[in-house]
Amino acid sequence: MSRDQLILVGGGGHCRACIDVIEMEGKYDIAGIIDIREKLGQEILGYKVIATDENLPELVGQYKYFLVTLGQITDSSRRHELFDQLRALKVRLPVIVSPLAYVSKHAQIGEGTIIMHQAVINAGARMGNNCIINSKALIEHDVEVQDHCHIATASVTNGGSVIGHHSFVGSQSVIHQNCFVAPFSIIGAGAVVSASIKESGGIYVGNPARNLVKR
Repeated sequence: MSRDQLILVGGGGHCRACIDVIEMEGKYDIAGIIDIREKLGQEILGYKVIATDENLPELVGQYKYFLVTLGQITDSSRRHELFDQLRALKVRLPVIVSPLAYVSKHAQIGEGTIIMHQAVINAGARMGNNCIINSKALIEHDVEVQDHCHIATASVTNGGSVIGHHSFVGSQSVIHQNCFVAPFSIIGAGAVVSASIKESGGIYVGNPARNLVKR
């Protein structure tokens, strides 16, 4: 039985990690990758770069399923732009879940979000659209991760917390229970957020986390 064809949008390092998850999940066949013009014809883990962003309207006539595979650390704007562009073209943006991850049947996952290997998402958690929940990230009960966030490797987001849209939560960081993290925040690797962050756009590091952005 043939599987649906999936186009990946963005061919960098995050794309490689996504390919591994997609192959393991086994729901889609990767039809090709979209990247910059200079990479046309190149291969990424055996899959060709077949087009650039400019060709998206043409590809929509041939394929139904697309996934944004561009990474996100300090700036989520390009991932957001690509997601909105694909939505406007009325393609399908599937949820991708590694079979090595645990996602509670009582959790919600928004479209275009990928759950990487060994991530855990517990009951009542709500993941927004176009998010990256990276390897070994722990999302506890009743957490809300809003749209266009990247929750990085081995981070811990404790129960009842809210991660505002377009935020980055770094590797091995810890968000204490019931904390609010304002939109567009960057939580550095290993930081410990023990109180709510109410001002958008800060860069937080250390234990307890402090804002490096001078205002």
